[in-house]
Order: sequence, then C-alpha cells, then structure tokens
Amino acid sequence: MRRCDIARLFLPLLVWVIPAGVTAQAVDSTGGVARERDLIDVTKKWFHIRKGPVTLDGRPVYFSVLPSGAPAGNANLFVTSTTAAFYAGDRVNTFLSAVTFAPYITINNRIGFTLKSNLWTNGNGWDVLGDLRFLHYPQYTWGLGGNISENRRMLIDYKYVRFYQTFLKQLKPYLFAGFGVMVDDHFDMDTKGDSNALATFSHYRYGTGTSEESLSAGVSINLLYDGRKNSIDPLPGFYGNVVYRVNPILTGSSYTWHSLYADVRKYIPFSRQGQNMLAFWGFYWTALNDHTPYLDLPSVGWDPYQQRSGRGFDQNRYRGKGLLYGEAEYRRDLTANGLFGFVLFANLNSIKEPVTNNFAYLHPAAGGGLRIKLNKHSHTNIALDYGVSSDYSAFYLNLGETF
Repeated sequence: MRRCDIARLFLPLLVWVIPAGVTAQAVDSTGGVARERDLIDVTKKWFHIRKGPVTLDGRPVYFSVLPSGAPAGNANLFVTSTTAAFYAGDRVNTFLSAVTFAPYITINNRIGFTLKSNLWTNGNGWDVLGDLRFLHYPQYTWGLGGNISENRRMLIDYKYVRFYQTFLKQLKPYLFAGFGVMVDDHFDMDTKGDSNALATFSHYRYGTGTSEESLSAGVSINLLYDGRKNSIDPLPGFYGNVVYRVNPILTGSSYTWHSLYADVRKYIPFSRQGQNMLAFWGFYWTALNDHTPYLDLPSVGWDPYQQRSGRGFDQNRYRGKGLLYGEAEYRRDLTANGLFGFVLFANLNSIKEPVTNNFAYLHPAAGGGLRIKLNKHSHTNIALDYGVSSDYSAFYLNLGETF
C-alpha cells in the first residue's frame, strides 16, 4: 500500500490526534528516547508539521488524545480519552504525573464524564490521587455468586456520582501512607418500573429497595508501595496498595459498612532495551460486614481505581462479598524503534458464594493485543486488546497499559 493510501485511511484519526500530540512533543536529552519512534513522529514527517512543546512552569507536558469507537459491554462506545503527563518536580527523583479526562456516550444510553489524576510532588514527597465521575449507566447484573447462567440477567438503569480524593505522604523511598475521602452515590435506580425487582432477583436486601438510591460516604486508610516511575506504561518494579474503607451512617451513608482492598503488581523485564516484560497483577477485594450496598459490592470490572480487570468478561458479570483476581501479561516490542508492540494475557477470577462465603468457582479468560506508541516521552501506548471467556468476548481500546 502506498504512503498516500495509508494517509487517507488514517486521516480522520490523525486530524484529531495531531493537534494535541504534536504541540506537546518535546526534545528529550536522553539517548534512549531519541532512538524511539512514536505516532507523533510519523505524522510530523508525513505532514511536515513543526511546532514547539507545551510547557508548565518550564517543564514539557506530554498530551495524548485518542478519539475512538470501541465496544463497552454490549454497546458501541464513542469516547475521546485525553491524557496529560508531566513532571511536577525534578525528573531525576520525581515520578511522572498524569491526568486523564474521558467523556463517552454509547448507543444504549450510557453517558459518562470521568476525570482521574495521579499527581507526584517534587521528590515524590506526596502522591495525590483523584477520581471524579458523573455517569448515567444502564447495565446488566447477574446477581450474586459465581455459578449463574449468562441468560439469567437483569437490566438495571441508574445514575452514579463518584468522588475519591486520596493524600499519601512519603515515609521513605517508594513507601507512602495516608488517608482518603470516598463517596459513591447511586441514584434513580430503575428496574423496569418495579422498585422491588432487584431485591427479588438478587436475594439481597441492602441497596436494592424502594428508595432507588444508595449513598456510601466514608474515609479510607491507605498504605502504598510504588516502585514504578511511570503508571501509564509501568517500568520494571513492584506495586502494592492496601486500602481499608469505612462508611458510617454519621457521614450520610445509607448503611454502615467496611471493606478491604489489597492490590499487588510485579513487572519483570527480560531486556534492558525495548519492551520485553512479564507483568503480574493480583488483588483481593472484600466487604467486611453484611450491610454493603449491592452496587458497592466487589465485582469483576469494577475494581476501585482502574475498572480494567476482567478482559474477556462483561463488566459486572460476577458480583459478591469477596473477589479474588489474578492476571499475567507478556509485553513485547514488534519493531526495534518501539513504534509497534504486542501483548498476550490471561486472567482468572473467583467470587464468594452468597450462602457459604466460599470461593467455589474459577472463571478464566485470555487474549492478546496490539500496541502503537502514541507518545514516546510519556510512554503512552494505544492499546487494542481482544479478550474471550466461555460465554463472552470483546475488543478493548485504551490509552496506556491495563495495569
């Protein structure tokens, strides 16, 4: 295929990507980055674009923009995901900060506005995490437990507002502790006009009643170990995060409930140059009492901070009072300049049964994906993955790695 044919094929995408991406590209003095190629380099060469970098307090800001259409559950999605990555301090001893804004709309009436941030102050003195969402989110639910037929499902329509803000102070290199404010408000919950239908379907009494709302407002105690220099495309290192959350009625919560979330990740490189790595992710997420609202219970695809678990499963497919999850992924460059790469992954989950509280069933999924380097300075990839399980399959399109 000739270059002009390729340009015509990708022109609609490039018209959106170039303005933000090219203006953010900056010259890096490090030799490794200079040898790499990304989509911005390619488009600048094709269209002869020369623009200076965007800066913040004299430091470059690396923008990555991805307008896209991709499946979300059982509906097509249009989303423009914009990530701004920058160093808020000396890059020698400060991790890369990132802010992501992703509005979206689907053909089955899902509408969302999400703003996520991971900000590192100079010298990594503080890590400040934010997660703000406004969603209208009709979604199928299958009740509780891990042995429910795909065909036994109910559509629940609701609106959702989330406000999470966490402040973590460095105790020593890579180790942080702090607290957070966490608010989850599910309201206008509708199950085909029958306000008791969800309670009858799920055999669960909390957050499923006639009020059509469940509010959880609480605080968290956090302990974090983060040895990754870049959370967008994690480099070799280890990550561990433990979050204990309490939601008392005193703060306005519908019920008093507690939860524990423990997340570990390990990245093992096989080469000092390029991408050739094994990545492992595992977490345990559990409600610690019997009053957790239904839509706040642990669920596949709703992990508290990323919502990227369970590639190959419909989001919300398995829900219960406890969730065990594990995933492994092999990441490798296809080209020496890092422009193209691929991944192979497999994951496994198990949910607590509603009566016995045992992990009785295992649910595996697997798949692979293509990587295109969008911005080499922030190591931001366009990630196109395909995952499949026994009764579901889907494509996933993201900016940055899944974990």
